Amino acid sequence: MLKDEIAFAAGFQPVHFNKIFTDTVPQPHPVTFPDRKALEADTSRPRPVPVPDSIPPATADSIRLDTAAVKTDTTGVRLSKDSLTAPVNYKAEDSIVMLVKKKEFRLYKKADVKYENTQLTGNTMDFNQATGILTSRMGLDTAGKPMDKAALNDGATSSEMDSVQYNFNTGKAMIYQTRAQYGEGFVASDKVKKQPDNTIFGFRNGYTTCNLDTPHFSFRAKKIKVIPNKLIVSGPANLEIEGIPTPLFIPFAIFPISSGQRTGLLPPQYVVNQQKGLGLENGGYYFGLGEYLDVTLRANIYSYGSWGTTISPTYRKRYKYNGGFNFSYALTRTGDQEVKEDFTRSKDFQFSWSHSQDGKARPGTNFGASVQFGTSTFNQYNVFDASRRLNNNMSSSINYSKSWVGKPYNLTLAANHNQNNLTRQYNINFPDGSFNVNTLYPFQRQEMVGNPKWYEKIGVSYNALLRNNVRFADSTFGTAAMFDNLQAGMQHQIPITLSIPLTRNIIMTPNVNYTEKWYIRQQHLAWNPVDQNLDTTYENGFFRSSAMSTGASLSTAIYGMYGFKSKKSRVQAIRHVMRPNVGFNYSPNLAANEYDSLQVDAQGRKILYSYYQGAPFGGSPNQTFAGLTFGIDNNLEMKVKSSKDTSGFRKVKILDGFGISSSYNLVADSFKLSPFMLNARTNLWDKVNISASGTFDPYQVNQFGRRIDAYAWNGDNFSLGRLTNANIALSTSFQSQDPKSKEKQRQKEEMEEEGALPEAQLEEQRRQLEMMRANPGDYVDFDIPWRLDLSYSLNYTRGRSADLLRDTTIFTQFLGFNGDFSLTPKWKIIMSSGFDFRLKQISYTTLTISRDLHCWQMSINLVPFGSYRQFSITINPKAGILRDLRINRTRQFLDL
Repeated sequence: MLKDEIAFAAGFQPVHFNKIFTDTVPQPHPVTFPDRKALEADTSRPRPVPVPDSIPPATADSIRLDTAAVKTDTTGVRLSKDSLTAPVNYKAEDSIVMLVKKKEFRLYKKADVKYENTQLTGNTMDFNQATGILTSRMGLDTAGKPMDKAALNDGATSSEMDSVQYNFNTGKAMIYQTRAQYGEGFVASDKVKKQPDNTIFGFRNGYTTCNLDTPHFSFRAKKIKVIPNKLIVSGPANLEIEGIPTPLFIPFAIFPISSGQRTGLLPPQYVVNQQKGLGLENGGYYFGLGEYLDVTLRANIYSYGSWGTTISPTYRKRYKYNGGFNFSYALTRTGDQEVKEDFTRSKDFQFSWSHSQDGKARPGTNFGASVQFGTSTFNQYNVFDASRRLNNNMSSSINYSKSWVGKPYNLTLAANHNQNNLTRQYNINFPDGSFNVNTLYPFQRQEMVGNPKWYEKIGVSYNALLRNNVRFADSTFGTAAMFDNLQAGMQHQIPITLSIPLTRNIIMTPNVNYTEKWYIRQQHLAWNPVDQNLDTTYENGFFRSSAMSTGASLSTAIYGMYGFKSKKSRVQAIRHVMRPNVGFNYSPNLAANEYDSLQVDAQGRKILYSYYQGAPFGGSPNQTFAGLTFGIDNNLEMKVKSSKDTSGFRKVKILDGFGISSSYNLVADSFKLSPFMLNARTNLWDKVNISASGTFDPYQVNQFGRRIDAYAWNGDNFSLGRLTNANIALSTSFQSQDPKSKEKQRQKEEMEEEGALPEAQLEEQRRQLEMMRANPGDYVDFDIPWRLDLSYSLNYTRGRSADLLRDTTIFTQFLGFNGDFSLTPKWKIIMSSGFDFRLKQISYTTLTISRDLHCWQMSINLVPFGSYRQFSITINPKAGILRDLRINRTRQFLDL
């Protein structure tokens, strides 16, 4: 060891350099260390750095310097002019060598130095206090491969390099062969100059989003500048793939690395559309107008003359509300303008609005909106997403609700809209309100003592509904014909209920219900023999319709158990639960004057119709009912042995439910027995969901298929009835186990706990969801090797032919499936399709093939047949910052 060197074992702990290099040091000769006790007792002179003269076995790999003693002892200490502003913490695995006269120290093997917010690591380090420069280098193993690369972390960015020189006084650094990460991207540079404000100037650089040391692709630029938390700017850049330069050059590049809201351009996507030609889609501009508001403008333009634009403002106030609007307008031109038969020109628009209120913003008050309407042909020409393209219905709802704390009533106001794009019919309800009073018990004592009397259980409530309704075709919008269909009404309901337990298991529930409806218009229909149709006239005024019913019902539950005697049997018991119910109801005919006889065809066939047909709440029943209602529901389950359950047994449901219900009218002149309604449901093995329902008509029919007042079992051929309609549906889902399911569930729970960020862009989320639906290959979960969803439905309808001479039976069957499987860990095939057995046709089918290319992804989307056919292939980076850097080829074919 040299005379002016002090060597320490690895793990030397933090001290202040000024203290070390300015304490009294013995004259140059081999350093000896005084006895610890004598050193501690002698306070007449400054203490040298306390270093043990031997290393105890328990601390052979680490020595801690008593920094408290160093800080408190200031007698005779002179601070150096080149002193630092804060302590430097340092350690090394092998050894630390200090050159006292030169004011230098050296760290060997896995060196680590911390100064304020800056941390530097490497294989070896040298520090010179005179210059304040710390040099860190990587090491080489016995095979000559790099090890313990130098790393610099200043709190904002982290980077690795072969070597670095860092000046603690100025905060500047010179870095060689470095690789730093900024957001989703990585910058590799041959040489980097770091400024005190952390601005980076790089020489011979490469920018990539690939996290490999040798990236699959990068943008190579001679000069680059990095402004932390803002952006990366480069001069002319060339795209390299696997280290091979491509013909693609760009004059400059800007890569944003800032988080939060930023105003800027939105690059378009290049597409090829068979009907519209070459096009650029979704290009535009984003306006960040602050924490509470932003606006997105996008546009589409095509070579055949079609174009479209979309404006999407969103607003939010944290812990209060959030929402957004979306308005799209499109001009579509298809075909050759010179050939009128083939040329189509369509102007379409679509508007949507969503609004939601935080539940804690105004307790007791809530306002929400989900609005979507537009022209009936907008989806036909401008939407290629299967879920939206195949849906012909659009609906809207705006709701306001108010409840008063400590009060038994609440108010709801709403506006609703729905439209059918196929029939081009609209239905609007505005305003639509309700006022409800919860059940009150007027005879109940204020202070309950003992069991309540039967009359104390009498409950009374009140419900009021207000509705304005208009139905019209889109061609009559805004015309007098539209307002001729306007209907308005109000309905009042006063139900009175009582619950009386007759026995332990039988409960009787009497009830009385009064309903009254107010209307401002009556509808009168008459047969027109000249035009062979119905003429409609309206009578305006104030009209009321009322109905009343009373009754009582009994319900109970009956349990049955069958146990198996053999203890070796896996099935230990089967339990059957029956829940029968029977009731008596009476409702007088209070609406006899609200109906009239109407001829409906040239043969003179007549039916009864209500003056309030088509009114918001319809007409009241026009016949007296006094009869019985009855039904029964069943549940069947078994108890089986299970080694997975702590009790040793588990319950297995055989039938979740199986029921039948009907009614019998004692005062009807005919058809006293109502059709029987059957239903069943179960879930087999917690995998297969099965549901079924059907209707049995207990009456016979004549030769024309019309019902006659004669029971089916009284005919020549015994029968329980005619099955008029039935349906059964099955669905199941299978998938392999996801090895990362627990981690994904944990991340999902963390996101739910954090809540939505205030700057979240609702419209951007909606657009991304549409992109996921339109391009499922771009959003593939490769962690699940395979998945399969199956569904089957069978519908049966029994009717009569148009000439009424024979029965018609219609079976409708559909088998649907969708799923995916991985050919290899990097190849995924996704398919969705089905088969219509009645039409003997394959339903709308989509096929997606996806390939994971590490930092890139390739997807092939195919719609092979149908009215909307499509083929596209896309190769794009995975990173969101480069999502618009894609190679795409799309072909779309429409049979309009």
